[in-house]
Amino acid sequence: MARGPGLPLRSLPLLLLLLLAAVAGQAAAQDNCTCATNKMTICSRERPGGRCQCRALGTNFEVNCSSLTSKCLLLKARMSARKSGRALVRPSEQAIVDNDGLYDPDCDHQGRFKARQCNQTSVCWCVNSVGVRRTDKGDQSLLCDELVRTHHILIDLRHRPTDRAFNHSDLDAELRRLFRERYLLPPRFVAAVHYEPPTIQIELRQNASQKAPGDVDIADAAYYFERDVKGESVFAGRGGLAVSVRGEPLLMEPPLIYYLDEKPPQFSMKRLTSGLVAVIVVVVLALVAGVAVLVVTNWRRSGKYRKVEIKEMGELRREPSL
Repeated sequence: MARGPGLPLRSLPLLLLLLLAAVAGQAAAQDNCTCATNKMTICSRERPGGRCQCRALGTNFEVNCSSLTSKCLLLKARMSARKSGRALVRPSEQAIVDNDGLYDPDCDHQGRFKARQCNQTSVCWCVNSVGVRRTDKGDQSLLCDELVRTHHILIDLRHRPTDRAFNHSDLDAELRRLFRERYLLPPRFVAAVHYEPPTIQIELRQNASQKAPGDVDIADAAYYFERDVKGESVFAGRGGLAVSVRGEPLLMEPPLIYYLDEKPPQFSMKRLTSGLVAVIVVVVLALVAGVAVLVVTNWRRSGKYRKVEIKEMGELRREPSL
């Protein structure tokens, strides 16, 4: 008996397997409730309609997973993870440059740093919008009138040795693309990219009047970039930072980040380290010794001239009058 057109019977099991895999994949995608821009979150489908909702570790603060999470909430999450056994390095509290400084901050209702930080102790200090200390430490009576905004960030780093230097224009374009696409920072806030092999400097500028609602803050973009370069990415489900310029990998060393506030910091002489104080003391003593040597030398010279003058006057008196 002739068989009508159609697939052979032996192909049906394969088709059923493919259909089951497609259905399972679609169900897994629907159940995938994660935060792409912050892996330090707990996510669930609590919202009406089963929509995914993610909250930051350490604060239970609901985060917007279509944008970057604020640095304050990220530090809180890291401190929460640190208590669970993760070993993290804390820089010296005397450092002027906040290079991934880690402490347990107080965040406001928007997830930003509060102007005064006490770190759950009786010691308090004032910070800028990046969370970097800008005053001497005091007690709980310390007043911080406002959260001073950091409007200029300089990222200073070096790339690893290469056979030849990168083209400045190509490097500039690639780094601008990186901040635009990976860190969602509008291009107008990347002020400049400087390059003198192997040093790369990236300038970010953003004052309060320039930042529109919804814009990523330059402080958060710089922090995400710093974590990426250090191999501690905040992003979920993404590989490490891979940057290439005209097909050649750009391997970057950990950066130093400098912050410039709209108002100058308020540090007293107490913030000087013992080494710097010792240097100042040595310089002052050297200056005093130098002045003393000059005074003694001048005194000796003037005394010698006075002796010569007296001797000459005595000789004139002894000479007979004509």
